[in-house]
Amino acid sequence: MTQPPPPPNQPPQQPEQPPQQPAQPPQQPPAAPGGPDLNKAPEPGYGYPQAPQAPQAPQAPQAPPPSAPPAAPQGPGYGYPGQPPASGYGYPGQPPAPGYGYPGQQPAGPYGQPGYGYPQPPTMPMQPQPGGGRKFNAQLAIIVSAVTAIALIVGGGIWYASSSGKDDDDKKTTAKGGGGGEDKNGGDEGSSSGNGAEEKAPADTGSKVLFQVPAPKVPEGASTIATAGSWLTDSVYAKSGIAEIVGYDRAKGTEKWTLALPGPVCGATDHVTGDNRTAILYKPAMPTKQNPQSCTEVGLIDLESGKKLWSKTAKSGTMPISFNNVTLSGGTVAAGSTSGGAAWEIASGRELWAPKTSDSCYDSGYGGGEKLVAVRKCGSYDQRQLHIQTVDAKTGNVVSEYTMDEGIEYAAVVSTEPLVVAADVGDSAGDGSGISDFFSIDNKTGKLRTRISAPGEDFAARCDAIYKLEDCSALAVGKDKLYISTEEHEGDGESYVQTNEVVAFDLSTGKQTGQRADAGDGYDLVPLRMDGGNVIAYKRPPYDKGGQIVSIDGETFKQTVLLENPATETVRSAETRMLPTSAEILYSKGGLYMSKVYASDFTTQDKEYLVVAFGTD
Repeated sequence: MTQPPPPPNQPPQQPEQPPQQPAQPPQQPPAAPGGPDLNKAPEPGYGYPQAPQAPQAPQAPQAPPPSAPPAAPQGPGYGYPGQPPASGYGYPGQPPAPGYGYPGQQPAGPYGQPGYGYPQPPTMPMQPQPGGGRKFNAQLAIIVSAVTAIALIVGGGIWYASSSGKDDDDKKTTAKGGGGGEDKNGGDEGSSSGNGAEEKAPADTGSKVLFQVPAPKVPEGASTIATAGSWLTDSVYAKSGIAEIVGYDRAKGTEKWTLALPGPVCGATDHVTGDNRTAILYKPAMPTKQNPQSCTEVGLIDLESGKKLWSKTAKSGTMPISFNNVTLSGGTVAAGSTSGGAAWEIASGRELWAPKTSDSCYDSGYGGGEKLVAVRKCGSYDQRQLHIQTVDAKTGNVVSEYTMDEGIEYAAVVSTEPLVVAADVGDSAGDGSGISDFFSIDNKTGKLRTRISAPGEDFAARCDAIYKLEDCSALAVGKDKLYISTEEHEGDGESYVQTNEVVAFDLSTGKQTGQRADAGDGYDLVPLRMDGGNVIAYKRPPYDKGGQIVSIDGETFKQTVLLENPATETVRSAETRMLPTSAEILYSKGGLYMSKVYASDFTTQDKEYLVVAFGTD
């Protein structure tokens, strides 16, 4: 997309250059801290944001830049949340250019095909008819119309847990951004009582570059290949590459293991069990012009050993299903698609359920964590009706159900406990975010608790409700509150640079709580996850600062800095290429890991990175 016009009294910005032909990744990342020159002074710049540049070779220190000249004010400053913000200049007030990770957009692939790893069209799409659903528990008060039972292979459930490393049974994970359970992929996601926060500020919050992983070289004939999936354990940072997953020492970056796969990873869950297992989707072979391959393989991997524990497929009729999403909950791996959903027992890989050709509805996807929630679609495309079903993870039986208004085509699962889904009602968001409203649902009764309007022009959160269903950014859920970023707008200070806030909504009333955390001039504040009752958030920096990780107190909204990155130009350029709306950003115990979700063959003069990792002493 074209760049927006610069604000008055500021020179025009240079357009962002596409990424260059990536370098071949080394077999061993540097064992010692390395990367950009951490002593180099920041370059002069004008306002925020500037076109990001990849790190250059270390240079001699330069004199500090002069302060950026202020632009003329463009009207009154943005007021207290609840008032519409002024139109933001630059990122993220403007939607990002189409690309992988941007909801609804498909990256270009080889020979005009969708990019490797992007969800492929189903091999045998179902033709659902109005009505239908899973089998209900007869004692439930909720009654739905015309029920068709899904094929079930009932098996005994086993434990599922968090990534805290505990071995106790029945620990809980939560949906992305959700609260109310144990640790998920690097941090505690909330607790039912007390603050429960685990992340503490170190004596020195200044970080250094721990390691970086060069962007992998894409195979000939491919333009974009998905590299989605990253996870943290106590000792390992694991990241998807091209047809592989590599486990790195989370402090040094040295390779601990490599899991080779026959094809690219095309989907992954953020959820991790108590003994550090997670689930992925991958293709059975490398795509070619003649055969782009479908995402038919579901695998369970051990993040400590790097071993693939089992791999499964499922069929709709006689045709293998091409899956769009995968998740974990209650000892079960569940995957959804436009051909329906299937599930397997984590311990054995035994199939628990799969779609029938006689089903009148289908599970397009699932939300995992503390509960398992299905987004079930019924009706023809022009008369679609979505059923948000909390299901028993061991059997697939429906525990409760909420039926959304007809005409809502897609919904994303933001959290399963408490249950929150996001939808773009009537395509009214208007910004490609996939969100116009949030629905807070009682997952015991299936009744709507409240509906929260979140206009795209006011709020910066976004979800992929079409394919990934749990892939949401710039929000978090915990303590029965929804924490969400506002769009960027002009600050109230004399610098007139952009800023934003994080505000909170009560999930029982739908009203703003009046709490607000300010990003500060030039910063963009983005919630990542819950830490007990606190919110862990990333602050994308202005032109002359490094990014920060902060903990926002869930009651007072006081911010505590946990980590601050170097402000040198080369480090900042590498960091700011990892956009919070598309990159994977994980923080835990003083370590910040930022990675891209695709590799491409676009070339620039700058070096591209797949991973940049920071840490405090």
